[in-house]
Amino acid sequence: MKQMVWDTLKVFIIFLACTILFYAGLKIMHAEYEQYHRYDQPEGHSVKVFSDEQRLIDRLNLFFRLGE
Repeated sequence: MKQMVWDTLKVFIIFLACTILFYAGLKIMHAEYEQYHRYDQPEGHSVKVFSDEQRLIDRLNLFFRLGE
């Protein structure tokens, strides 16, 4: 009986340590990406991929193809 309680306590301590380590890792990742400004203007030689001018038939084709 004593051995079973000791084994259960060891598993609980390992689980608790892994949970705390995982939580600390998530907090570090959150702090890193919180400073990342993804809506800043791009730097370097960027190329605009899409134009705002689309014909109605092209827009309808995309609508039916992708199911928007």
